[in-house]
Amino acid sequence: MLRISCPWCGPRDETEFGYGGQAHLKRPDNPEALDDAAWAEFLFLRDNPEGPFVERWVHSHGCRRWFNAVRDTKTDRVIATYRPDETPPEAAKMVLKGQEGGR
Repeated sequence: MLRISCPWCGPRDETEFGYGGQAHLKRPDNPEALDDAAWAEFLFLRDNPEGPFVERWVHSHGCRRWFNAVRDTKTDRVIATYRPDETPPEAAKMVLKGQEGGR
């Protein structure tokens, strides 16, 4: 079983959490200017790396707060968790820097 450390409640079993997808997505500056294909790409296409990935999670059976996690998708190991209002830890910064070349 995966153990996830909620930034407010501490380590808990994964069954207490809900997955929220890729973290730190930048919304389009001018969404009304996007055509249907570009809008669909923003809404539905996400990175799917093998290795460290920054994700959003919600502690749905606990404090009900959203937070970010750096999780290795290959090993399923949670490397770090942090609140959305916090500066990302170094592990997240390295992942995000690598994603800048993508979408």
